Amino acid sequence: MKKFLLLAAVLFGMAVAVSAQEGYKFTDKKVIKTVPITNQYRSGTCWCFSTLSFIEEDIIAFGGEEMTLSQMWIVRHAYFDKAIKYVRLHGNLNFAVGGAAHDVTKMIEKYGIVPLEAYPGYNYGTKMPEFGEIDAVLKAYVESIIKNENGKLTTAWINGLNGILDAYFGVRPEKFTYKGKEYTPKSFAESLPVKMSDYVEFTSFTHHPFYSKFALEVPDNWMWDEMYNVPMAEMMQIVDATLEAGHPVAWGTDVSEKGFVGSKAIGIIPEAAEKNMVGSDAERWGKLSASEKEAEIYSMKEPVKEKTITQEMRQEAYDNYQTTDDHGMVIVGTAVDQKGNPFYRVQNSWGDGSPYKGFYYFSRPFVEYKTLDIMVHKTMVPKDIMKKIGLK
Repeated sequence: MKKFLLLAAVLFGMAVAVSAQEGYKFTDKKVIKTVPITNQYRSGTCWCFSTLSFIEEDIIAFGGEEMTLSQMWIVRHAYFDKAIKYVRLHGNLNFAVGGAAHDVTKMIEKYGIVPLEAYPGYNYGTKMPEFGEIDAVLKAYVESIIKNENGKLTTAWINGLNGILDAYFGVRPEKFTYKGKEYTPKSFAESLPVKMSDYVEFTSFTHHPFYSKFALEVPDNWMWDEMYNVPMAEMMQIVDATLEAGHPVAWGTDVSEKGFVGSKAIGIIPEAAEKNMVGSDAERWGKLSASEKEAEIYSMKEPVKEKTITQEMRQEAYDNYQTTDDHGMVIVGTAVDQKGNPFYRVQNSWGDGSPYKGFYYFSRPFVEYKTLDIMVHKTMVPKDIMKKIGLK
């Protein structure tokens, strides 16, 4: 019996050792102090959850205290402004829950901000955001306003909109007390150690001149806000400089890419496997079906060689709808895999159920290829790039 237990223990230990050798293993290099992982749950509000985490972490990086700001305060006001614009444009605008990082900074500038405890925003019987009903009700309401048969809008429709928003998110507080001090949403925003006007966005595409500003042509940019256009290498330079300075980067990206495997919390851009195979490996590979080859390439059994990303590749993927604006996260550090390949440590808003407890690892090629836009505090941008875009 003792021999059997000993043998079982040895076999178990071997199994653990083998398991530990499989797949990617990351070593963190630069790690930014983060706030707790959030969960957007059943809502398309990644843009809000991620950008507020980014701002909360930047507050810490600038020497401020840790705090949790109200996500639904932002969502509620963004929905209001979006509805107004949607009606003005006779419905010729994307009216959905999606958004961008600048939605958050613009809403804070316009409406202020409150801590989570002052405005949880879940006024419909759940403890986490569930937007199936909210989205449908708001879309139906603005559509009915546009299609009204009165010949003109009534004086009641905006009150009706506010009534729906208040019913689902709660009545907005005019004043509240936080840590023994009374604030208004505006005064609380002004008390933060960061100003929303100091945040800038960058992108990198060739259909507009570099070092100019343009409104990125994606459906969720309903605000038509502009961002600076720089070459890919300089966009990555901004990311690296910001992280090196101990600050986070708000990241708009595309996680519909095959190289993103959510269950493993890893994003890569593999090179065609046959380029690296010789001899018996190449022979075996040649016998696999297309689906078998794809499954092996994206199995994450071990680090793979990745594509070298070019500016042209980025543009082609964007122009052909292969890169879409489908998710927002926060880049909060750097790492390497067991072969020394560079990765970025990324904070997500899908709860802490991932293998890395809410954090994900994306390779440098993935970030180069699939970045739609980034937001950073302007003091993080290298001076030579600031000069090129004419920003002080």
